[in-house]
Amino acid sequence: MVAFVVLKRATPEGEEAVAIAKQLRDWISKEIGPIAKPKEIRFGDNLPKTRSGKIMRRLLRVVAKGEQVTQDVSTLENPAILDQLTKPV
Repeated sequence: MVAFVVLKRATPEGEEAVAIAKQLRDWISKEIGPIAKPKEIRFGDNLPKTRSGKIMRRLLRVVAKGEQVTQDVSTLENPAILDQLTKPV
C-alpha cells in the first residue's frame, strides 16, 4: 500500500519527511488498524490532476507500482508532479 500525501505547507525533505511519515504510520495504525499501515509514503505539492481538476488515479497506480509512465499525460495540469511522487520516503 502506498500513501500519496499533500501537506498544507511546504513538501518535507530528508529527516523531516521521515519523521512525518512515521507520525502518519503511527496515526493510521492507531485509528484504522495496523493492517492499514502504508509501506510507502510519498509527499508531493499536489496530486496529478486534469485541467478540469479530476485526480488521475490511473497515473497514481502506475507510480505506486514503480513502473514507467507510458500513458497519455497530455491532459495533465502539471507534468512535473509525477517526478515528485516517484520518490518514496
